[in-house]
Amino acid sequence: MSAEPAKFADDQLTDDKFLCGRLRLLQPAKGYRAATDAVLLAAACPATPGQSVLDLGCGAGAATLCLAVRVPGLRLSGLELQPEYADLARRNAARNGVEVNVLEGDLTRMPVALRRDFDHVIANPPWYPPLGTPSPVRVRATAMQVRLPLSAWVEAATRRLAPGGWLTLIAGADSLPDLLAALAPKLGSAAVLPLAARQGRPALRLILRARKGGRAAFRLLAPFVLHDGAAHDGDRESHTAAANAALRDGGDLLPLFA
Repeated sequence: MSAEPAKFADDQLTDDKFLCGRLRLLQPAKGYRAATDAVLLAAACPATPGQSVLDLGCGAGAATLCLAVRVPGLRLSGLELQPEYADLARRNAARNGVEVNVLEGDLTRMPVALRRDFDHVIANPPWYPPLGTPSPVRVRATAMQVRLPLSAWVEAATRRLAPGGWLTLIAGADSLPDLLAALAPKLGSAAVLPLAARQGRPALRLILRARKGGRAAFRLLAPFVLHDGAAHDGDRESHTAAANAALRDGGDLLPLFA
């Protein structure tokens, strides 16, 4: 008799609103939970209706489904290492009326069904240091602790991209040297959007976009500021208007890359 597929029980989940309630996601109460990174990643992907998108490490499907809300008519696929999250991504896609082909597997041993060309690959790789103290929650530790170098993520994305296709990836700002080194020789026309919590603060995250076969010069863009004011000043909404347009209204960040 085959074993029961791994999945989260209903009492382990929360029902969370994204994009002002246009998207509802089941997420584990304890474990990796998507937040602003997934929404901003989706907002930076330049996909257009009818194109194909692969989400490497799709988790519960947050980035893929945020992108589907903004751009209807996409052909969506996701690859997820952890069966519990793959199951959750399928459930979230179904409850939001979006068709997503979610497969379980390791990006270094890509499932045969995903060994084809995509117009876009998006990714939000784990970023906790590999030698740091892991979360006691197994699924959270696996989702957030670095297991593979960023070069492996870029290499896997490059193999799956069609000529002229775009990689859109969000990562820690300190990973920029490794990311740029991983792009050569097949990815070019790279642009990096630093993400700063507040005006004048160092960017801790970044969004990188690069094109397979691109030849344009590298561009470091002006920081995208997420919050107004010099510091948090109470329990209130403090996102900038530009951040709210992406995080709440489903707007895109494409003009910033133009």
